[in-house]
Amino acid sequence: MRVLVRCCWGPLPVGGGAGRRPTPRWRALAGLSGSSGGEGGRGARVREKPPWRVLFFGTDRFARETLRALHAAREDKEEELIEKLEVVTVPSPSPKGLPVKQYAVQSQLPVYEWPDVGSGEYDVGVVASFGRLLSEALILKFPYGILNVHPSCLPRWRGPAPIIHTVLHGDTVTGVTIMQIRPKRFDVGPILKQETVPVPPKGTSKELEALLSSLGASMLISVLKNLPESLRNGRQQPTEGVTQAPKISAATSCIKWEEQTSEQIFRLYRAVGNIIPLQTLWMGNTIKLLDLVEVNNSILTDPKLTGQAITPGSVIYHKQSQILLVCCKDGWIGVQSVMLKKKLTATDFYNGYLHPWYQKNSQAQPSQCTFQTLRLPPKKKQKKKIVAMQ
Repeated sequence: MRVLVRCCWGPLPVGGGAGRRPTPRWRALAGLSGSSGGEGGRGARVREKPPWRVLFFGTDRFARETLRALHAAREDKEEELIEKLEVVTVPSPSPKGLPVKQYAVQSQLPVYEWPDVGSGEYDVGVVASFGRLLSEALILKFPYGILNVHPSCLPRWRGPAPIIHTVLHGDTVTGVTIMQIRPKRFDVGPILKQETVPVPPKGTSKELEALLSSLGASMLISVLKNLPESLRNGRQQPTEGVTQAPKISAATSCIKWEEQTSEQIFRLYRAVGNIIPLQTLWMGNTIKLLDLVEVNNSILTDPKLTGQAITPGSVIYHKQSQILLVCCKDGWIGVQSVMLKKKLTATDFYNGYLHPWYQKNSQAQPSQCTFQTLRLPPKKKQKKKIVAMQ
Protein backbone atom coordinates (compact mmCIF):
# COMPACT_ATOMS: atom_id res chain seq x y z
CA MET A 1 0.00 0.00 0.00
CA ARG A 2 1.39 3.36 -0.94
CA VAL A 3 0.91 6.23 1.49
CA LEU A 4 -0.14 9.41 -0.21
CA VAL A 5 -0.26 12.89 1.19
CA ARG A 6 -3.23 15.17 0.96
CA CYS A 7 -2.40 18.72 1.94
CA CYS A 8 -3.17 22.30 1.14
CA TRP A 9 -0.17 24.31 0.07
CA GLY A 10 -1.80 27.54 -0.95
CA PRO A 11 -2.21 28.86 -4.51
CA LEU A 12 0.36 28.46 -7.24
CA PRO A 13 2.64 31.46 -7.72
CA VAL A 14 2.01 34.00 -10.40
CA GLY A 15 3.19 32.54 -13.68
CA GLY A 16 2.34 28.98 -12.67
CA GLY A 17 -0.52 28.90 -15.12
CA ALA A 18 -3.63 26.79 -14.95
CA GLY A 19 -2.96 23.13 -15.60
CA ARG A 20 0.81 23.66 -15.65
CA ARG A 21 3.05 22.05 -13.05
CA PRO A 22 5.84 24.45 -12.14
CA THR A 23 9.37 23.10 -12.39
CA PRO A 24 11.03 22.80 -8.99
CA ARG A 25 14.33 24.59 -8.65
CA TRP A 26 16.21 21.37 -7.85
CA ARG A 27 15.19 19.75 -11.14
CA ALA A 28 16.63 22.66 -13.06
CA LEU A 29 19.83 22.62 -11.02
CA ALA A 30 20.17 18.89 -11.56
CA GLY A 31 19.63 19.24 -15.29
CA LEU A 32 16.31 17.42 -15.25
CA SER A 33 14.31 20.11 -17.00
CA GLY A 34 14.70 22.86 -19.52
CA SER A 35 13.80 25.50 -16.96
CA SER A 36 16.41 28.07 -16.05
CA GLY A 37 15.11 27.89 -12.50
CA GLY A 38 14.16 31.55 -12.29
CA GLU A 39 10.47 30.85 -12.67
CA GLY A 40 10.60 27.22 -11.48
CA GLY A 41 9.21 25.69 -8.29
CA ARG A 42 7.42 28.65 -6.71
CA GLY A 43 8.10 31.16 -9.44
CA ALA A 44 9.46 34.47 -8.27
CA ARG A 45 9.41 33.28 -4.67
CA VAL A 46 12.19 30.74 -5.19
CA ARG A 47 15.17 31.85 -3.16
CA GLU A 48 18.62 31.83 -4.66
CA LYS A 49 20.44 31.78 -1.29
CA PRO A 50 19.84 31.45 2.47
CA PRO A 51 18.07 31.92 4.77
CA TRP A 52 16.02 28.82 3.92
CA ARG A 53 12.56 27.77 4.98
CA VAL A 54 12.84 24.12 6.07
CA LEU A 55 10.31 21.38 6.76
CA PHE A 56 11.88 18.52 8.70
CA PHE A 57 10.63 14.90 8.74
CA GLY A 58 11.94 12.60 11.50
CA THR A 59 11.22 10.34 14.45
CA ASP A 60 14.05 8.83 16.50
CA ARG A 61 17.30 9.75 18.31
CA PHE A 62 19.29 9.85 15.08
CA ALA A 63 16.80 12.29 13.58
CA ARG A 64 16.70 14.37 16.76
CA GLU A 65 20.37 15.30 16.34
CA THR A 66 19.69 16.56 12.82
CA LEU A 67 16.76 18.61 14.10
CA ARG A 68 18.90 19.95 16.92
CA ALA A 69 21.48 21.22 14.40
CA LEU A 70 18.78 22.81 12.23
CA HIS A 71 17.28 24.50 15.27
CA ALA A 72 20.67 25.84 16.38
CA ALA A 73 21.20 27.22 12.89
CA ARG A 74 17.82 28.94 12.98
CA GLU A 75 18.67 30.53 16.33
CA ASP A 76 22.00 31.81 15.01
CA LYS A 77 20.95 35.22 13.71
CA GLU A 78 24.43 36.08 12.51
CA GLU A 79 24.68 33.03 10.25
CA GLU A 80 21.24 33.61 8.68
CA LEU A 81 21.06 30.07 7.33
CA ILE A 82 17.52 29.10 8.33
CA GLU A 83 14.60 31.48 8.62
CA LYS A 84 11.78 29.03 9.25
CA LEU A 85 11.79 25.51 10.71
CA GLU A 86 8.78 23.26 11.14
CA VAL A 87 8.57 19.56 11.96
CA VAL A 88 6.62 16.51 10.80
CA THR A 89 6.71 13.33 12.87
CA VAL A 90 4.56 10.21 13.23
CA PRO A 91 2.02 9.30 15.93
CA SER A 92 3.37 7.41 18.96
CA PRO A 93 1.67 5.32 21.66
CA SER A 94 3.67 7.29 24.23
CA PRO A 95 1.96 10.49 25.43
CA LYS A 96 5.33 12.28 25.20
CA GLY A 97 5.81 11.19 21.62
CA LEU A 98 8.99 10.18 19.84
CA PRO A 99 12.35 11.93 20.44
CA VAL A 100 11.85 14.32 17.52
CA LYS A 101 8.45 15.42 18.78
CA GLN A 102 9.75 15.82 22.33
CA TYR A 103 12.56 18.06 21.14
CA ALA A 104 10.29 20.07 18.86
CA VAL A 105 7.77 20.71 21.64
CA GLN A 106 10.50 21.70 24.10
CA SER A 107 11.95 24.07 21.49
CA GLN A 108 8.51 25.51 20.64
CA LEU A 109 8.74 24.47 17.00
CA PRO A 110 5.53 23.89 15.03
CA VAL A 111 4.85 20.13 14.92
CA TYR A 112 2.58 18.19 12.57
CA GLU A 113 1.66 14.52 12.86
CA TRP A 114 1.77 12.51 9.67
CA PRO A 115 -0.01 12.60 7.26
CA ASP A 116 -0.59 16.26 8.16
CA VAL A 117 2.36 18.27 6.79
CA GLY A 118 1.06 21.76 7.39
CA SER A 119 0.18 24.32 4.75
CA GLY A 120 3.16 26.66 4.74
CA GLU A 121 5.69 27.38 2.03
CA TYR A 122 9.20 25.94 2.24
CA ASP A 123 12.37 25.97 0.19
CA VAL A 124 13.71 22.54 1.07
CA GLY A 125 12.70 19.43 2.99
CA VAL A 126 14.97 17.32 5.18
CA VAL A 127 14.36 13.68 6.08
CA ALA A 128 16.14 11.62 8.75
CA SER A 129 14.77 8.27 9.97
CA PHE A 130 11.20 9.12 9.10
CA GLY A 131 9.86 5.69 8.17
CA ARG A 132 7.13 6.80 5.77
CA LEU A 133 6.89 7.02 2.01
CA LEU A 134 6.84 10.58 0.70
CA SER A 135 4.74 10.90 -2.42
CA GLU A 136 6.01 12.45 -5.61
CA ALA A 137 3.43 15.20 -5.28
CA LEU A 138 4.86 16.18 -1.89
CA ILE A 139 8.49 16.11 -3.02
CA LEU A 140 7.71 18.32 -5.99
CA LYS A 141 6.30 21.01 -3.69
CA PHE A 142 9.81 21.90 -2.51
CA PRO A 143 11.75 24.14 -4.92
CA TYR A 144 15.04 22.53 -3.81
CA GLY A 145 13.60 19.06 -3.25
CA ILE A 146 14.05 16.94 -0.14
CA LEU A 147 17.42 15.96 1.32
CA ASN A 148 17.98 12.69 3.17
CA VAL A 149 20.52 12.19 5.97
CA HIS A 150 21.37 8.48 5.56
CA PRO A 151 23.78 6.74 7.99
CA SER A 152 25.79 4.64 5.57
CA CYS A 153 28.12 5.06 2.60
CA LEU A 154 25.57 4.57 -0.14
CA PRO A 155 25.05 2.47 -2.14
CA ARG A 156 26.04 0.13 0.71
CA TRP A 157 23.15 -0.50 3.09
CA ARG A 158 20.18 0.99 1.33
CA GLY A 159 17.06 0.58 3.42
CA PRO A 160 15.59 1.23 6.86
CA ALA A 161 18.28 -0.30 9.12
CA PRO A 162 21.75 0.63 7.83
CA ILE A 163 23.41 1.08 11.24
CA ILE A 164 22.25 -2.31 12.50
CA HIS A 165 23.50 -4.06 9.37
CA THR A 166 26.83 -2.25 9.54
CA VAL A 167 27.46 -3.75 12.98
CA LEU A 168 25.84 -7.10 12.17
CA HIS A 169 28.12 -7.70 9.19
CA GLY A 170 31.30 -6.53 10.87
CA ASP A 171 32.00 -3.54 8.63
CA THR A 172 35.17 -1.70 9.61
CA VAL A 173 34.29 1.53 7.78
CA THR A 174 30.97 3.35 7.50
CA GLY A 175 29.82 6.94 7.15
CA VAL A 176 26.98 9.28 6.34
CA THR A 177 25.52 10.26 2.98
CA ILE A 178 23.55 13.43 2.32
CA MET A 179 21.52 12.56 -0.73
CA GLN A 180 18.55 13.94 -2.56
CA ILE A 181 15.34 11.99 -2.68
CA ARG A 182 14.04 11.18 -6.13
CA PRO A 183 10.30 10.67 -6.67
CA LYS A 184 9.24 7.01 -6.52
CA ARG A 185 12.79 5.85 -5.69
CA PHE A 186 14.52 5.45 -2.35
CA ASP A 187 18.17 5.66 -1.32
CA VAL A 188 19.17 5.86 -4.98
CA GLY A 189 19.23 9.62 -5.53
CA PRO A 190 22.34 11.68 -6.21
CA ILE A 191 24.95 12.05 -3.47
CA LEU A 192 25.52 15.65 -2.41
CA LYS A 193 28.03 14.90 0.33
CA GLN A 194 29.55 11.73 1.78
CA GLU A 195 32.06 11.20 4.59
CA THR A 196 33.51 8.00 6.01
CA VAL A 197 34.54 7.06 9.55
CA PRO A 198 35.99 3.89 11.09
CA VAL A 199 33.53 1.70 12.95
CA PRO A 200 34.59 1.55 16.64
CA PRO A 201 35.86 -1.97 17.45
CA LYS A 202 33.22 -3.95 19.34
CA GLY A 203 30.93 -0.93 19.32
CA THR A 204 27.17 -1.34 19.55
CA SER A 205 24.63 -0.01 17.08
CA LYS A 206 23.52 2.49 19.73
CA GLU A 207 27.07 3.82 20.08
CA LEU A 208 27.51 3.98 16.32
CA GLU A 209 24.18 5.79 15.98
CA ALA A 210 25.42 8.53 18.32
CA LEU A 211 28.60 8.94 16.28
CA LEU A 212 26.85 9.04 12.91
CA SER A 213 23.99 11.28 14.07
CA SER A 214 26.47 13.98 15.07
CA LEU A 215 28.41 13.61 11.83
CA GLY A 216 25.25 13.66 9.70
CA ALA A 217 23.91 16.80 11.37
CA SER A 218 27.17 18.65 10.74
CA MET A 219 27.28 17.50 7.10
CA LEU A 220 23.71 18.65 6.49
CA ILE A 221 24.45 22.16 7.73
CA SER A 222 27.47 22.27 5.41
CA VAL A 223 25.28 21.31 2.44
CA LEU A 224 22.62 23.88 3.29
CA LYS A 225 25.21 26.66 3.36
CA ASN A 226 25.88 26.01 -0.33
CA LEU A 227 22.64 24.34 -1.37
CA PRO A 228 22.36 25.36 -5.05
CA GLU A 229 26.02 24.50 -5.64
CA SER A 230 25.65 21.18 -3.79
CA LEU A 231 22.73 20.25 -6.02
CA ARG A 232 24.64 21.14 -9.17
CA ASN A 233 27.63 19.07 -8.05
CA GLY A 234 25.64 16.02 -6.97
CA ARG A 235 26.97 12.72 -8.29
CA GLN A 236 25.10 9.58 -9.13
CA GLN A 237 25.56 6.56 -6.90
CA PRO A 238 27.77 3.72 -8.18
CA THR A 239 25.94 0.75 -9.66
CA GLU A 240 28.35 -1.64 -7.92
CA GLY A 241 28.52 -2.41 -4.22
CA VAL A 242 24.77 -2.16 -3.61
CA THR A 243 23.56 -3.92 -0.44
CA GLN A 244 20.20 -3.86 1.29
CA ALA A 245 19.49 -3.17 4.98
CA PRO A 246 15.98 -4.50 5.65
CA LYS A 247 14.12 -4.00 8.90
CA ILE A 248 14.89 -6.46 11.68
CA SER A 249 12.29 -8.62 13.39
CA ALA A 250 12.08 -10.71 16.53
CA ALA A 251 13.28 -13.69 14.49
CA THR A 252 16.60 -11.90 13.93
CA SER A 253 17.35 -12.23 17.64
CA CYS A 254 17.05 -16.03 17.73
CA ILE A 255 20.51 -17.56 18.04
CA LYS A 256 21.31 -20.50 15.75
CA TRP A 257 23.86 -22.37 17.86
CA GLU A 258 24.77 -24.92 15.19
CA GLU A 259 25.21 -22.32 12.43
CA GLN A 260 26.60 -19.17 14.05
CA THR A 261 30.15 -18.64 15.23
CA SER A 262 30.97 -16.83 18.46
CA GLU A 263 31.97 -13.75 16.43
CA GLN A 264 28.64 -13.76 14.59
CA ILE A 265 26.72 -14.07 17.86
CA PHE A 266 28.60 -11.18 19.43
CA ARG A 267 27.97 -9.05 16.33
CA LEU A 268 24.27 -9.90 16.59
CA TYR A 269 24.32 -8.93 20.27
CA ARG A 270 26.02 -5.60 19.57
CA ALA A 271 23.70 -4.92 16.62
CA VAL A 272 20.28 -5.66 18.11
CA GLY A 273 20.75 -6.52 21.79
CA ASN A 274 19.66 -3.07 22.99
CA ILE A 275 16.52 -3.30 20.82
CA ILE A 276 15.54 -6.97 20.99
CA PRO A 277 17.28 -9.26 23.54
CA LEU A 278 18.82 -12.37 21.99
CA GLN A 279 16.59 -15.40 22.47
CA THR A 280 16.97 -19.16 22.77
CA LEU A 281 15.01 -22.20 23.97
CA TRP A 282 15.76 -24.32 27.04
CA MET A 283 13.60 -27.27 28.03
CA GLY A 284 10.67 -25.80 26.15
CA ASN A 285 11.02 -22.36 27.73
CA THR A 286 12.00 -19.19 25.91
CA ILE A 287 15.03 -17.55 27.51
CA LYS A 288 16.37 -14.09 26.74
CA LEU A 289 20.12 -13.68 27.02
CA LEU A 290 20.75 -10.22 28.45
CA ASP A 291 24.47 -9.76 29.08
CA LEU A 292 26.95 -11.52 26.82
CA VAL A 293 30.71 -11.53 27.46
CA GLU A 294 33.71 -13.02 25.72
CA VAL A 295 35.18 -16.12 27.34
CA ASN A 296 38.67 -15.85 28.81
CA ASN A 297 41.23 -18.28 27.39
CA SER A 298 42.00 -19.59 30.88
CA ILE A 299 38.39 -20.71 31.20
CA LEU A 300 38.55 -22.57 27.89
CA THR A 301 41.26 -24.88 29.24
CA ASP A 302 39.04 -26.03 32.11
CA PRO A 303 38.81 -29.88 32.04
CA LYS A 304 35.06 -29.54 32.45
CA LEU A 305 34.95 -28.08 28.94
CA THR A 306 37.63 -30.20 27.30
CA GLY A 307 36.91 -33.57 28.83
CA GLN A 308 33.23 -34.04 27.98
CA ALA A 309 31.07 -34.53 24.93
CA ILE A 310 30.00 -31.05 23.88
CA THR A 311 27.59 -30.01 21.14
CA PRO A 312 26.44 -26.56 19.98
CA GLY A 313 23.97 -25.23 22.52
CA SER A 314 25.52 -27.09 25.47
CA VAL A 315 25.32 -24.86 28.55
CA ILE A 316 27.63 -25.13 31.55
CA TYR A 317 27.88 -22.97 34.66
CA HIS A 318 31.42 -21.82 35.41
CA LYS A 319 31.53 -21.23 39.15
CA GLN A 320 34.82 -19.31 39.32
CA SER A 321 33.73 -16.63 36.83
CA GLN A 322 29.99 -16.91 37.67
CA ILE A 323 28.91 -17.03 34.04
CA LEU A 324 27.05 -19.48 31.84
CA LEU A 325 29.20 -20.92 29.08
CA VAL A 326 27.30 -21.79 25.91
CA CYS A 327 28.85 -23.74 23.05
CA CYS A 328 28.33 -22.45 19.52
CA LYS A 329 29.59 -23.47 16.07
CA ASP A 330 33.27 -22.69 16.71
CA GLY A 331 33.69 -22.07 20.43
CA TRP A 332 32.01 -20.55 23.46
CA ILE A 333 30.22 -17.40 24.56
CA GLY A 334 29.64 -16.24 28.14
CA VAL A 335 26.29 -15.13 29.55
CA GLN A 336 26.08 -13.13 32.77
CA SER A 337 22.30 -12.83 33.09
CA VAL A 338 19.11 -14.14 31.50
CA MET A 339 15.41 -13.45 31.51
CA LEU A 340 13.21 -16.43 32.40
CA LYS A 341 9.99 -15.16 33.94
CA LYS A 342 12.23 -12.60 35.64
CA LYS A 343 15.82 -11.41 35.35
CA LEU A 344 18.29 -13.93 36.76
CA THR A 345 22.05 -13.81 37.16
CA ALA A 346 23.97 -16.78 35.79
CA THR A 347 24.32 -18.02 39.38
CA ASP A 348 20.56 -17.68 39.98
CA PHE A 349 19.80 -19.61 36.79
CA TYR A 350 22.21 -22.37 37.81
CA ASN A 351 20.83 -22.66 41.33
CA GLY A 352 17.19 -22.47 40.29
CA TYR A 353 17.22 -24.45 37.05
CA LEU A 354 20.47 -26.06 35.89
CA HIS A 355 21.55 -27.63 39.19
CA PRO A 356 18.10 -29.16 39.95
CA TRP A 357 18.03 -30.60 36.42
CA TYR A 358 21.43 -32.25 36.84
CA GLN A 359 20.33 -33.64 40.23
CA LYS A 360 17.36 -35.32 38.57
CA ASN A 361 19.55 -36.52 35.70
CA SER A 362 22.76 -37.41 37.49
CA GLN A 363 24.17 -39.42 34.58
CA ALA A 364 23.45 -36.75 31.99
CA GLN A 365 26.15 -35.14 29.88
CA PRO A 366 26.29 -31.41 29.06
CA SER A 367 25.27 -32.31 25.52
CA GLN A 368 21.89 -33.32 26.94
CA CYS A 369 21.34 -29.99 28.66
CA THR A 370 21.33 -27.55 25.78
CA PHE A 371 20.02 -24.25 24.56
CA GLN A 372 18.18 -24.83 21.31
CA THR A 373 17.35 -22.55 18.43
CA LEU A 374 14.01 -20.85 18.97
CA ARG A 375 11.78 -21.12 15.91
CA LEU A 376 9.23 -18.32 15.95
CA PRO A 377 6.00 -18.97 14.05
CA PRO A 378 5.74 -16.93 10.85
CA LYS A 379 3.56 -13.89 11.08
CA LYS A 380 0.34 -13.76 9.12
CA LYS A 381 0.84 -12.05 5.83
CA GLN A 382 -0.30 -8.46 5.85
CA LYS A 383 -0.50 -5.80 3.23
CA LYS A 384 2.94 -4.35 2.79
CA LYS A 385 3.60 -0.80 3.89
CA ILE A 386 6.33 0.89 1.91
CA VAL A 387 8.68 2.86 4.10
CA ALA A 388 11.78 4.93 3.56
CA MET A 389 13.72 5.26 6.80
CA GLN A 390 17.06 7.03 7.21
